[in-house]
Amino acid sequence: MSVLQKITELVKYNTVSRDSNLPLIDHVSSYLDDLGVSSYRVESEDGKKSNLYASVGPEETGGVVLSGHTDVVPTDGQDWQTDPFDPEVKDGKVFGRGTCDMKGFIGTALALVPEMRSLEKPIHFALSYDEEVGCKGAPSMIKEISHRLPSPEAVIVGEPTQMKAITGHKGMVTLSTSVYGYEAHSSQTHRGVSAVMTAAKLVEKLNSMAADLAENTAAETGFEPHHSTIHVGVIRGGTAINIISRHCEFLWDIRSIPNDHPQTIIDEFEQYCRDEILPNMVQISDQCSVATEVTASAPAFLMTESPALALLSSLGIAAAEHHAPYVAEAGQFQAADFPTVICGPGSIDQAHKPNEFIELDQIDQGEAFLRRLIKRLSHG
Repeated sequence: MSVLQKITELVKYNTVSRDSNLPLIDHVSSYLDDLGVSSYRVESEDGKKSNLYASVGPEETGGVVLSGHTDVVPTDGQDWQTDPFDPEVKDGKVFGRGTCDMKGFIGTALALVPEMRSLEKPIHFALSYDEEVGCKGAPSMIKEISHRLPSPEAVIVGEPTQMKAITGHKGMVTLSTSVYGYEAHSSQTHRGVSAVMTAAKLVEKLNSMAADLAENTAAETGFEPHHSTIHVGVIRGGTAINIISRHCEFLWDIRSIPNDHPQTIIDEFEQYCRDEILPNMVQISDQCSVATEVTASAPAFLMTESPALALLSSLGIAAAEHHAPYVAEAGQFQAADFPTVICGPGSIDQAHKPNEFIELDQIDQGEAFLRRLIKRLSHG
């Protein structure tokens, strides 16, 4: 089977994060089984999703892990010119959801399994779920890999990097803040506490904290933007225009450079809530409150010198000029003491957009690289 055929097969599985990825996992498991390769699952708590890992070659140290996430982002509301789950090739590109992010890499690697028969060092596959909603799936698989597989020389996370080696990405924490005020008629503002207007003050506080991070971070961090960021993406609350709102919730995230600690940012925000906001609220009613919950987190990644980077360099892969602007599972592998690097075909500029695509030339480059890796691991 050609690389393009395998990529097309994977893209046809609708693995939007809100849905199960089990049909795709079943497909990959069956495909590997037909080639004599055993695979292992690490399921989600509810059993509706699963990671999958497998090893090709001898049970030796010094192999390479090829890591990729199987889930994709939704297509709802996007203006697609093709069916996002029926890939189409035109103008030197393959269009479809996940072609770039990141079934192009996974499909290429799987298509080359039949060429891995002479490996002297193993190639391990590590396919995760729920990367797109907070890198939630990989940690349980990484923990099992750490205990069950021989130590690898490198982990290659195949996010789209245009086949450049990336050695850093920001960390991420997603949070939900709930504000409970006190209802009253909107003409009697002195008798109520508006959850919506209080939330607006808190959002402005986060905006001010974000500006401070931009101003007080040294410019040469290798990231763009160069600093940790704070962003409020969703806000909802209130009942009617003439009711002082009882409840308002907003969702926000922190994207932190490796030397910044997200908890410091969270602590500053919660202190502001506790010291500056709540005292005025509870003067009206002791039912008022502000509570913030962390809903997902993934660590930052920075590994500028490692066996993983050295391996890619020896195989002709150049280092990127900048670190990745997005969050990936590389930080989770690094936290488990795996030498890690990010490298894969396609451009992140195409990810998550309508009419997502990967260029055929990028697929060819990824295929050529993996063939060089197979050759390297087949000759000690």
